Amino acid sequence: MSPRQPIRVAAVQPHLELGAVESNLLRIEDLIRDAHREHDPQVIVVPEAMTSPNVFHDKLRGVARPVDGAPFQLLTRLSRELDCVIGGGFLARRGDDAYGTFVLAEPDGSAHLHDKDIPTAWENNYYRGGDDEGRFHCATLGLDVGLCSGWEWMRYRTSRRLRGVDLVLGGMCWPSFPLNWPGPLRRWVDREHAVWRQGSRELPRQVARLVGAPVVHAAHVGPVESQTPLAPSIPWKTEMIGETQICDADGTIRARLTLEDGEGHIGAEITPGSVAPLDPLSDRFWIPLVTPSTYAAWYAMNAHGRIVYRWRKARGLHEWQSWPAGDLPDELGPVADDQAQHFATTA
Repeated sequence: MSPRQPIRVAAVQPHLELGAVESNLLRIEDLIRDAHREHDPQVIVVPEAMTSPNVFHDKLRGVARPVDGAPFQLLTRLSRELDCVIGGGFLARRGDDAYGTFVLAEPDGSAHLHDKDIPTAWENNYYRGGDDEGRFHCATLGLDVGLCSGWEWMRYRTSRRLRGVDLVLGGMCWPSFPLNWPGPLRRWVDREHAVWRQGSRELPRQVARLVGAPVVHAAHVGPVESQTPLAPSIPWKTEMIGETQICDADGTIRARLTLEDGEGHIGAEITPGSVAPLDPLSDRFWIPLVTPSTYAAWYAMNAHGRIVYRWRKARGLHEWQSWPAGDLPDELGPVADDQAQHFATTA
C-alpha cells in the first residue's frame, strides 16, 4: 500500500465504569464491532484506559492486568477476526512494574506496544512511565505509525518524537475538575473546566499540524466519580470530556464526537503520509494553555503519586503484584493461526 493511498479509519468514544474491567472489555468489544459494521475501516482506535477510566480512586488498584492478558488478547483477537488494525490502551503489568501500555494489533498477529512516558498527576499512584519512542512500522498498512496516550498529546516533546511518521494513533482519558464543589470553588472549577474543554477540542488538530501527519484520537466520555487526591474523603464528581477526532495533517477535522454527543464512534477517510509540518515546535513543555491550578496539581500529584507507588511496591501492596510478572517485547511478529488459537483459549 502506498503511503499516499487513502484509508478508512474509525475511532471509538466509550463511557466506561470505574474499576469494572471485565464489563468494560465487553463494552469495548461491542463498540469495536459496531464501528466495524458501520464504517468498514482498515483501522479502529479506542482510548487509553479501556479497562477503566484513570481517575484517583481505590478501585484503580485492581485494574492492572498482565500485559499479555485479557485486554491484549481482546485487541489481537478482534484484529485477526475483523481483518483490520486495532489500537487501545490499558494498565499492564510488565515485568516488575505497571505501565500505561497502548497496543496496536495487526491481523497477522503482529503487535506493537508503547508505554506512556509520564503518568498524569494522580496516575503516578498506579503505574510508572515508559521510555520507548512509540514509533513502529505497520506492515498491514505499509505505514510508519506513531502511538500516543493521554497527556502525551499535550507535550511538544511528543510531537517532536513523532515527526516523520505517516499516521498518529492513540487515546485520551481526560477527567475534568470536580463539578460538585459549591460556592466560590464552583466559579473557579467552571473556569478551569472551560479551559480544559477548549484545550481538548484543539489538541488533536494541533498535533496533526505539529507532526505533519493525520491523527486518529479516541477519548473517554461521560460522568465519573472519583476521590480527591491528597484528600480522598472528599468526593470528586466530574466527567470525561470527550473530543474523539479524526484529523488531516493540516488540522482539518474529518469527524468528531464531543462531550455532548456522548458514547459512540466516528469514521472517515484520510490520506496518510508524512508532510512538512504546518506549525513549528516550541521549547515549551505544554502545547495548550495550562493554568496555574493545573501546574500546581501536576507537580504536587506527580510527586505524591510516585512516593506512594514506590512505597506500596516495596511492601508488595499493589494488587497487580499478585499477577504473573511476565513481559512482552515492544514489537511482536506475525503469529500462526494455531498459535493465535492457543493464546485465545489460555488467556
